[in-house]
Amino acid sequence: MSAELLIFYILATGAAGSAALMLLPTTGKNPIHSALLLIVSLFCLAGLYALLSAHLLTALQIIVYAGAIMVLFTFVIMLLNLTPADIHPPKLTLTKLVAGIVALFVFGKLLTALTVASAGARSVDLSDPIYAQYGTIKTVGRMLYTSFMIPFELASVLLLVAAVGAVALAKKSLKYVDAPVPPPAKLTRLAHPPHADGPDVGHGQDAGHH
Repeated sequence: MSAELLIFYILATGAAGSAALMLLPTTGKNPIHSALLLIVSLFCLAGLYALLSAHLLTALQIIVYAGAIMVLFTFVIMLLNLTPADIHPPKLTLTKLVAGIVALFVFGKLLTALTVASAGARSVDLSDPIYAQYGTIKTVGRMLYTSFMIPFELASVLLLVAAVGAVALAKKSLKYVDAPVPPPAKLTRLAHPPHADGPDVGHGQDAGHH
């Protein structure tokens, strides 16, 4: 077994294992632990991109996903401040059942697409000068804005919808406190008389009359 294949198995096991640990009851009860496991999975994916000589995707995976996105996830988790009492035991509902069926259908279609796409595929040597531009910013940018422009824009719309949905769900759980009722005007005048900040004009006038 070559060193590259051994590294691939280690990274693949780390990515799949950390993703599975996020769903286990022992670690899934603590959102912070799940977020840390997701960071481990993202770093393992970045290592797999590096094995494919996709250096741009490796940098983006670490900087954007394992960095900025996970900071946002951690901020939302700390903002919600969920306690063990707020996390109810899982229950099988109709929504979860439908979501599971849809997920299995999408996973099956993905496997079918990968099988059809890899039917005539052959392995290549990435050290060949022909593939010198593979994974560079120029090549990826040209593909994003030509062949894959529509999927790229659809992904951005999907992220926008997810952000709006997250804000809508978080807004329902926030408890608003009514603003305090201001005191009556009469009490305000008694608490802050007009001569409190200036000279005692009234007494000066009275002294002049006497």
